[in-house]
Amino acid sequence: METKLQGKTAFITGGSKGIGLGIAEAMVKHGMKVAVTSRRQEAADKAAEQLNKMGSGEALGVAADVRDLVAQESAVKKVLDAWGQLDVVIANAGVGHFASIEEMTPEQWHAVVDTNLTGVFYTAKATIPPLKKSKGYLITIASLAGANFFPTGSAYNASKFGLVGFTQAVMLDLRHEGVNVSTIMPGSVATYFNDHVPNEKDAWKIQPEDLGQMVIDMLRMDPRTLPSKIEVRPSRPPKK
Repeated sequence: METKLQGKTAFITGGSKGIGLGIAEAMVKHGMKVAVTSRRQEAADKAAEQLNKMGSGEALGVAADVRDLVAQESAVKKVLDAWGQLDVVIANAGVGHFASIEEMTPEQWHAVVDTNLTGVFYTAKATIPPLKKSKGYLITIASLAGANFFPTGSAYNASKFGLVGFTQAVMLDLRHEGVNVSTIMPGSVATYFNDHVPNEKDAWKIQPEDLGQMVIDMLRMDPRTLPSKIEVRPSRPPKK
């Protein structure tokens, strides 16, 4: 059994499916206690029920919208009330709307930026105090879209470029406080993002469990070493 991670606690936004759930599964398999959040309590509870059937860890479902600071603070309080500490935070919740700047609506812009960037700010604000106590780890899930711009990506690129810069600045703010901060920038991942339904044609893509293993490896690293920014992409493009 993994002794370093056994009993450690984690908080994952957008943890009911996709990348967040893949990371949560890896954590509970290594004996960690994991709180997964979703905007809907039903979705969070369903994910927690699934997680509690695997590994030796423990899972808790919490309803919380990352766009609401009070909701994030309330969710963190539930974790602390249940387990007494918070060791790892995965700021994963994200959305995407893709359209040319002429067609992008203000509502779509705010949905993307308020979730992908401001939402991570709120998650950080709510979790940094307990992370400082535990000398914990904050990991944000950005994207290769945070380094590579593309047509129709004005909102998404802005949010992910901003998230990469935000995370690196926070890393510098907290590195002397004993809190590790990193960002992971995945390329194509087989998830439900943007209404996509994963299928057999996604076999070439990064799988959520791959990112789960990456997070476990990061948590196991010697404390003298911090992988502050990680780009990850499929090893090969899809077959034409």
